[in-house]
Amino acid sequence: MTDIFTIGRETLLPLTSLLRIRFDMKYSKDNAIQFLTLKYTKVLAQRNVLLFLAIFSVTLFNHSIYASNLSIQNTENKNDFTGPIVGAQRFSIYLDSLKGKRIAVVSNQTSLLKGTHLVDSLLSLGVKITKVFSPEHGFRGNADAGELVDHSKDSKTGLPIVSLYGTNKKPTNEQMQNIDLVVFDIQDVGVRFYTYLSTLHYVMEACAENKIPLLVLDRPNPNAHYIDGPVLEPEHKSFVGLHPVPIVYGMTIGEYSLMINGEHWLKDSLKCNLWVVPCEKYVHKFPYSLPVAPSPNLRTDLSINLYPSLCLFEATTVSVGRGTSRPFEIYGHPNFPTTDFSFTPVSCFGAKNPLYENSSCNGYDLKNHYKFRQYQLDLSFLLNAKKTLGEENKFVNQSQFFNLLAGNSTLQEQINQGFTEEQIRKSWVEKLNKFKKIRRKYLLYE
Repeated sequence: MTDIFTIGRETLLPLTSLLRIRFDMKYSKDNAIQFLTLKYTKVLAQRNVLLFLAIFSVTLFNHSIYASNLSIQNTENKNDFTGPIVGAQRFSIYLDSLKGKRIAVVSNQTSLLKGTHLVDSLLSLGVKITKVFSPEHGFRGNADAGELVDHSKDSKTGLPIVSLYGTNKKPTNEQMQNIDLVVFDIQDVGVRFYTYLSTLHYVMEACAENKIPLLVLDRPNPNAHYIDGPVLEPEHKSFVGLHPVPIVYGMTIGEYSLMINGEHWLKDSLKCNLWVVPCEKYVHKFPYSLPVAPSPNLRTDLSINLYPSLCLFEATTVSVGRGTSRPFEIYGHPNFPTTDFSFTPVSCFGAKNPLYENSSCNGYDLKNHYKFRQYQLDLSFLLNAKKTLGEENKFVNQSQFFNLLAGNSTLQEQINQGFTEEQIRKSWVEKLNKFKKIRRKYLLYE
């Protein structure tokens, strides 16, 4: 850009001087040639100035595009991108509202503030915490998917921990006693069947029933940059999907809580006294690398990226790599034809009894399949697995569970009938468009 500006300054001065030439000569046979020469010189000068301005404008435009692209590229590099400020870090907004009150915190291992747990931070600041509610995987996040987690006591703080999983998914009226305000701070991954959303719903419901305010400390959603998948139908409501939203809904958990309230999705159309502390410097399209695994089998950016597409395998005979070092980055089956990749699940942290334990599975390594983020569900994995297994091997072995994950019974039927990905996608369009209109009402970020 320096060269362009230098050339501009050196060139523009003589050109503008030419434009100032006064053509005050009278036309005559004697000066006709000189007049015409000056006239064409003026026209040429004007043309050059216009050409210069056009080049200058295009250069500025290209420079701005380059700068914009560079900015986007830098945000893709998590080492260069400092990231947004999560709601929990914004003490100046909410801390005074906690002082002098009896506080319950809904949290797990993701409730971190620069490496320090929210509970520890609040206690050090003089906040009176009476109890902790914990979701699936427990307060410290060390329980398997679906594993029963009992009520306990935190060894570090001595606080009672009330499990909101298993038979006690919703806080009871007794458990809501001696609480003035509930603080919710859990990292979500933006996928409908990730059960932290259901925990949020039941906590909101319990707060509404007991007339206790709820403070949601918002966090970025690593899958907030797109919306895709079938929208859940009412007859398929369960703990892996309570609301009529698509598999990937493109909202933070704070925005989602506003939608639950605003759309009257709580029992008996109850409304929670809700306050959301938003993130600062956050935009939905920004990539966000989680500082800690949100659950035992989502350990990397890649697994979180692929989770919306691969989780439907959980209701099939195909393994997604639980029991390996790379769950939700691979998939395979013992009866797949021999490929250049195989894995053997074993009992380990996060997968005590994995599918095909100690058996070799031929399969597919997806680490090079996606160099960038997903921008839609990839149905090719399911369709390929169904085709590869053939009719002699069962594919979906938990039909009801598959429908709960999908949010309808249609997807399973479409796969069985040999629908193409394009045909399946077309069946989602109408309901997706309706959801997008609802979603727009509750957005806190661009």
